[in-house]
Amino acid sequence: MTAYTATVTVRLKAGVLDPEAETTQRALERLGFELADLRSADRFELDLEADSADAARDRAEEMTERLLANPTIHDYEVDVAER
Repeated sequence: MTAYTATVTVRLKAGVLDPEAETTQRALERLGFELADLRSADRFELDLEADSADAARDRAEEMTERLLANPTIHDYEVDVAER
């Protein structure tokens, strides 16, 4: 088995209201920053052991679909790197 770190980024799908991002964008604009748009995201780093990078990705995707993201309202990306 090899040690891997799977980085999972979860964000709301386009069209889903993102109040955290809206509040942050308004605050940045009050500070004088101009933005076309802002989106929030959650990032999870999972350290795990697996036989291959593909196996690590599969486990991370299963964890994401079962707990970390709601596929109805979230999109997610999984990146895997050997530790």
